[in-house]
Amino acid sequence: MLPPLPALTPDTYLNRELSAIAFNQRVLALAQNPAIPLLERVRFLAIVGNNLDEFFMVRVSSYIKKAHVNIDTARPDGLTPNQLLFAIRERVTVLMGELRATLRALLAELREQGIFVHTISELPQIDREAVRRFFEQEIFPILTPLAADGARPFPFISNLSMNIAVHLIEEGQSDDPENYLFVRLKIPETLSRFVDLNRIRRLYGGNLDSATTHDFVWIEEVIADNLDLLCPGMRVVEQHPFRVTRDADINYEHEIDDDEEDFADVIESGLKERRFGEIVRLTVQDTISQPMLQRLTEELEIALERDVYIIDGALGSASMGELASIDRPDLKYPRYAPKTPEMLVGHQDLFTAIRNGDLLIHHPYESFAPVEDFFASAARDPQVVAIKATLYRVGKNSPLVKSLLEARDNDKQVTVLVELKARFDEENNLEWARTLEENGVHVIYGVERFEVKTHAKVCLVIRKEGETLRRYVHVGTGNYNVTTARFYGDVGLFTCNTDIADDATRLFNRLTGYAPRTTYKRLLVAPDYLLDNIVSLIDHEAEAALAGKPARIIMKMNQLEEDKVIQSLYRASQVGVQIDLIVRGLCCLRPGIEGLSDNIRVVSLTGRFLEHARVFFFQNAPESQRLYIGSADMMRRNLYNRVEVVTPVVEPRLQHRLLRILQTDLANTSGAWQLLPTGEYVRLDPADGQPPLDSQATFMQDAFGLPKTP
Repeated sequence: MLPPLPALTPDTYLNRELSAIAFNQRVLALAQNPAIPLLERVRFLAIVGNNLDEFFMVRVSSYIKKAHVNIDTARPDGLTPNQLLFAIRERVTVLMGELRATLRALLAELREQGIFVHTISELPQIDREAVRRFFEQEIFPILTPLAADGARPFPFISNLSMNIAVHLIEEGQSDDPENYLFVRLKIPETLSRFVDLNRIRRLYGGNLDSATTHDFVWIEEVIADNLDLLCPGMRVVEQHPFRVTRDADINYEHEIDDDEEDFADVIESGLKERRFGEIVRLTVQDTISQPMLQRLTEELEIALERDVYIIDGALGSASMGELASIDRPDLKYPRYAPKTPEMLVGHQDLFTAIRNGDLLIHHPYESFAPVEDFFASAARDPQVVAIKATLYRVGKNSPLVKSLLEARDNDKQVTVLVELKARFDEENNLEWARTLEENGVHVIYGVERFEVKTHAKVCLVIRKEGETLRRYVHVGTGNYNVTTARFYGDVGLFTCNTDIADDATRLFNRLTGYAPRTTYKRLLVAPDYLLDNIVSLIDHEAEAALAGKPARIIMKMNQLEEDKVIQSLYRASQVGVQIDLIVRGLCCLRPGIEGLSDNIRVVSLTGRFLEHARVFFFQNAPESQRLYIGSADMMRRNLYNRVEVVTPVVEPRLQHRLLRILQTDLANTSGAWQLLPTGEYVRLDPADGQPPLDSQATFMQDAFGLPKTP
């Protein structure tokens, strides 16, 4: 009999937000790794900056709202919202300091490679004059200085915008803060953060003799150096760049007053409101004066000790991604062409290949083309009568959506569930949804309750073959997005297994109609059944260990946070189950606690590609339930508030391939970090005398990794 589930306390449960910050520290370590090509390191630094922006827009904003209404915590980590906000500030301050130091080091290395980001002050006079002429012709006309005084209110500062705060004095007045006048300049988003200095030299008469291959200057410095042109008759006392981050988490869970209101209109309204969310962060440079900082904090109505981040260097590190796009292949990863999956070589017809046996594809090491071909073939094949698909993040100019439109043009029945609540992709998804609808596709926006997102990645193709209908199914761990498929590590399954096809049919009926009592034979579907089934599989492994059998669980995912899953893993560890968790991002479970989790190992993998697959292995489960792949992380939001689909991989040869993938990940000693009981992560180094093993490099040679299986 299994012991009771262990209680979750601050000693056994890590805070999810602090764990997310630790993940960004691991990404920043990639930017600091001299073995990685220089422009790729710049890209990783930009990713950290973008991640922090989203972290404040979504996660920090939620705790500020809780703190405002004095909500106490019910989470096992024991932190109240106010305590957590100050803990976040402490950790983020350290992270941002490391990020700025890394940025300065990367800029110095870029200079050594002939890529210069100049400050205005270091330019020779001839170049500054050319920059001034450029400013007059190309920037001056689109700038709008907004004064704030007794007659004019302080201007609205939009989310993530780059701004310059200016103090002016009328000519002839004494240099007294009482005489300071305030102007705010917003730098238009249409302007590049890095101004091409060589272009300016060519067009406006700078010193081309001193030009290198890549010369840039910061846009905010170009504007600051020419403020006198904007304010004739005034003297510039000081100018300081600043940037705000606002609450950008759209609330879809409110009750809609009008029963006839279109949910697409709700999304569109939310997108407009996002620009006006409460300010959750103000970043300024450490050169800012006290009077200016006081002016900004008072006008923006923010707390200096909680919301203001003073940094050394340029603001907005996410924009460093512009530099990463420079055409210098010698400073980037060598080009990698994904392989054609071995089982498709020589096959002219994808449907025939699937009938010959289930197909497992490992992206981005194997091409995403078969997924594109699945949609395109279904659109054009005269025997296909219907296509049903879920779309979460499809990106712009999606060939898969174009195939769905083509299928409708070919008089096939096409039903698509477009998830409009995919955070920060709402606008793109809304545009696609309306295009599909306008072309006669049946478009569904969600199921029954608006707060439930459809995160599953499933496509069902129904084909008439002879006198019968055969159904072909694709289930993936990643989005139907041809762009991210090139750098997200995912797996996908093609099958025409009758049980899985039956389940997929029931799933779409559940999504598009009213079928709350739908059950499934093979698929594990959230929010109805997934959590209970995962817990049952963990418990079954624990019972096997109690019976004296070797027992092992391997779970690969992006995040681990859900209480029941963590408690069940703790209990399984207590009775002797060996548990390996490959968790890329946040992890609330504490491994290595004596008597509780000493049989649990947690590793996080970082590298060229984003680890995104979800794979679950249970050694003692029945053959058809040993290995699963799907869209769900082990988080409350995935298990309670999203439609997720996890499918078994039933064919032994594909199980063997998946186990090779897991084994290779667990052998990683190049980009792997191990989680300690304290919540800290330490790098995993190879054993003495052994070369480091990079699982991603191994997959680039063989998409299924090491030949040995666990």
